[in-house]
Amino acid sequence: MPLLDGANAGNLPAEKEQIVTERFERHRQPWTDEELEKLKALAKKGMALKAISKAMTRSEESIKDRARLDGVGIAKLR
Repeated sequence: MPLLDGANAGNLPAEKEQIVTERFERHRQPWTDEELEKLKALAKKGMALKAISKAMTRSEESIKDRARLDGVGIAKLR
């Protein structure tokens, strides 16, 4: 199933619109102390960005930005 943005949601059946709105539920939510600790722990274990993103239900971009802000290094898999 292709990823859809909120702008296209008005043209979809109700069931697909529900899926789209759920995807952005966490959009621009502030980071909690627990999430920051989890980010640091997962990065310390050497997990990849994609895996951390999935585990924390946040976008890769959000994870990257927050890690950079806090000086947390994320492993680059080759």
